Amino acid sequence: MIKKILVTGGSGYIGSHTLVDLIEHGFEVISADNNSRSTIGMLEGVEKITGVKVKNYNVDLCNFDETRAIFEENNNIEGIIHFAAYKAVGESVEKPLLYFHNNMGSLVNILRCIEEFKIPNFVFSSSCTVYGNPDAIPVTEDTPRKNAESPYGLTKQMGEQMIEAFAASNATTNSVLLRYFNPAGAHASALIGELPIDRPQNLTPVITQTAIGKIPQLTVFGNDYPTRDGSCIRDLIHVCDLAHAHTLSIRFLLNKKNKTNCEVFNLGSGDGITVLESIRAFEESTGVPLNYTIGERRPGDVVAIYANNDKARTALGWVPQFGLKDIMTSAWKWEQYIQNQPKHLDLRAHRLN
Repeated sequence: MIKKILVTGGSGYIGSHTLVDLIEHGFEVISADNNSRSTIGMLEGVEKITGVKVKNYNVDLCNFDETRAIFEENNNIEGIIHFAAYKAVGESVEKPLLYFHNNMGSLVNILRCIEEFKIPNFVFSSSCTVYGNPDAIPVTEDTPRKNAESPYGLTKQMGEQMIEAFAASNATTNSVLLRYFNPAGAHASALIGELPIDRPQNLTPVITQTAIGKIPQLTVFGNDYPTRDGSCIRDLIHVCDLAHAHTLSIRFLLNKKNKTNCEVFNLGSGDGITVLESIRAFEESTGVPLNYTIGERRPGDVVAIYANNDKARTALGWVPQFGLKDIMTSAWKWEQYIQNQPKHLDLRAHRLN
């Protein structure tokens, strides 16, 4: 029997790639996304890749009645993958209340519906930001959650704690918390990828937009950190590898392989790459030079973090297939594809608000 999965934030970067992976592995999918930070153009890309037109509910998940209506219409949802959240670290520092309202309010409503409609399986999009500035790296799932370095990171910590408390009182739902490191790259077709609505906050789209001329100059935020070249260290994971981990997590829960009703997994490549090394990797893999400068440190940035992913490899059978070169070449192919379409695919014009 085909299992129906609700993907919140399905028009987003990771959400759209996960829809593709779920469809390709035999799941039925529906999406909930009001496109406040995404475009329905991503769902058009999903359809071109898979041949499946995904139904999207244009609802604000902070509105409980709108959210509940999805479940009333779909009485056979077997699992939820919850991506829908604001995610820009810098913006969260400037507008913390916006992040608390959106990220926590939407999660509360989803959990209320899970409880009412007895949804058995739940996968939560968490983040390595829950570790703060860790005392030792690589981090494992047992690494203590230190003080978050940004309101965005705090919403992920609070989200995990809310789900853990919910799990302790609700034995009918099994949950997986997936702590991503730094998603990057694009689908090999170049039909979906990362498309920030405003100036990008993540490194890889800043690199590609600088290379193509949308951004005049890339700023490296600090070169005086205690790292091998002075720039921050991150763990870049290809978005298609990340997407597949969600499919594996749903299967893990459906097959009742979880030992507790709230499991945690790190999703990272396991390699720490500095910002300056990422720039050089792009230049070497594409042959395109980058115009960049060294700037001041940015508030909210963690100095260095990368994953120990042994648990995900063992329990989920998850093995990343793509490396740093794949990330940079696929991201560059996507950026060029956007540039060569009329009005950059006119994706921004698809926004519904």
